[in-house]
Amino acid sequence: MKMESEHNIDSLGLLVADHISAMLAYWDKDLICRFANAAYIDWFGKTREEMVDKITIKELLGPLYEKNIPYIFGALKGENQTFEREIPLPSGCLRYSIANYFPDIVDGDVRGFFVHVADITPIKILENELIKSNETISEQNKRLMNFANIVTHNLKNFAHGFSGMLELLVETDSTETQTEIIEYLKTISNNFTETIKNLNEIVHVQNMSNIEPIVINLYDYVVKAISTLSMQINDSNAIIKNNVDAKTIILGNPAYIESILANFLTNAIKYKHPDRAPIIELNCVAENDDVELTISDNGKGINLEKHGKDLFGMYKTFHGNKDAQGIGLYITKYQIEAMGGQVQVESEVNKGSKFIIHLKQK
Repeated sequence: MKMESEHNIDSLGLLVADHISAMLAYWDKDLICRFANAAYIDWFGKTREEMVDKITIKELLGPLYEKNIPYIFGALKGENQTFEREIPLPSGCLRYSIANYFPDIVDGDVRGFFVHVADITPIKILENELIKSNETISEQNKRLMNFANIVTHNLKNFAHGFSGMLELLVETDSTETQTEIIEYLKTISNNFTETIKNLNEIVHVQNMSNIEPIVINLYDYVVKAISTLSMQINDSNAIIKNNVDAKTIILGNPAYIESILANFLTNAIKYKHPDRAPIIELNCVAENDDVELTISDNGKGINLEKHGKDLFGMYKTFHGNKDAQGIGLYITKYQIEAMGGQVQVESEVNKGSKFIIHLKQK
């Protein structure tokens, strides 16, 4: 009667265990399975006959065994163990679990350990989605800030050109000069309109993960940048040498290319050497799918030993100019890298700087 009662209790215990969603098992000190509920068996794609009193934990876990060794032997030392694990299923799917190993201690002797494993796959999926969502929001905020900075920088360049030309227009009585200034203003106005168009395109793709690049004639954009900055170039007596081949093609974003060229050219003029007129040279070499654009000047130069690591940092300035905001190079580097490119700098104090920009052709 007693044996029948114990058998009924065992059967009831197994019935209850099989209806629990968590995975339950018991491994003896020889690491042989002595009990496993339905969830545990199903997880590993086994049958109860294959598991109980037959399989070792090493055979069951396979490659995961090495990772679980510290927890297994920790439990056999009488210490509770808790850890998370990614477990590949026989079907090829990946599941996430949190496992607990509880030592079975009788009179100070560890006879084995109980296993409780909870499937936390839904929680992990939600966690990963939240992480991705946060990353997306962070990236969108970064793009929004970058967009605002592009607008500020680009519009400041146009405003400077407009105001300078309008002052000249008011001051001169020469019809010929007035006509020439009006033509300059038309050019700046056309470039301004094109820039607004490109910036509007960026606004429309702010919710996209990447801004789609288009085919751009680099030479045309260099000419356009020089034209837009003609007032600053004339005021500083700068000499611009555009050696970019007229057929040079790159893949990029028009607004980014405009902003990059404007920033480098403006900086070369702004940080000109006080004892000489600026000479700014643009050269280009195309090799395989890469275009290397170099923009060099004979300006003040930068102490790279002192400022090199901060050169492309936000709000970093190096020459003490009152109007320096310290975001131009930061924006420029971000834009270049956003198009899959890279930028490096070579510079020597009182001799000048050379920026090497790598852009994609495909």
